Amino acid sequence: MRWLNWRLASRLSVLTMALLVVLVVAVLNLRAGQGGSASGQPAAQPTANSSGLQGTLLDGRPAPGFQLTDQFGHSVSLAEFKGKPVVITFLYTHCPTVCPLTADKLHTVMQQLGSEAQRVAVLAVSVDPVGDTQSAALAFSNTHKMTAYWHFLIGSRSALSPIWSAYSIDAEAATANSSSGSVSHTAVLYVLDKQGRERVLLSDDFDPSQLTSDLKILLKE
Repeated sequence: MRWLNWRLASRLSVLTMALLVVLVVAVLNLRAGQGGSASGQPAAQPTANSSGLQGTLLDGRPAPGFQLTDQFGHSVSLAEFKGKPVVITFLYTHCPTVCPLTADKLHTVMQQLGSEAQRVAVLAVSVDPVGDTQSAALAFSNTHKMTAYWHFLIGSRSALSPIWSAYSIDAEAATANSSSGSVSHTAVLYVLDKQGRERVLLSDDFDPSQLTSDLKILLKE
């Protein structure tokens, strides 16, 4: 019986990793299919490996802009963080597995950055317009010690859906009943440079030290 349980757990682990790879590849294909940058110019060439950046290198196109409300009720726009490297992730507050782990790893990154953490912006965009209320976003931020480090951005479905689409995030399972159930969504992180250009894509199994290294490189550019 133990052998069967081990075999089942092993197969589930392999399937999970395969699914993560498929999700990242799908996002990359969607991004490539969107063509040039938002300014209408051809997309930049992929960042050279010599840059030292780790993760899946993106083509340096300007990241799509957006404006939402954070866990404090403040209006926050992507544009206001120009001049800082930015990490954009997509989460929901009552997620039982991946989202809490992502939040905890982001806290580790902030700890590793030390005083430089204030020179980096982290934006967590909700994938659950029903369950992610302001109070839920603040509680989740407090639980994972990210209150002082990120903006957990919430909004209505009509406000969030264009952002999901712009970043190739599949969050269509976020239904009217999502506040009491799980939300299936693409779990990736975008890393932007100080000019707001997309530089690196990470899956949710990223290592905190990997992201810390990327941010330190972008801080020096």
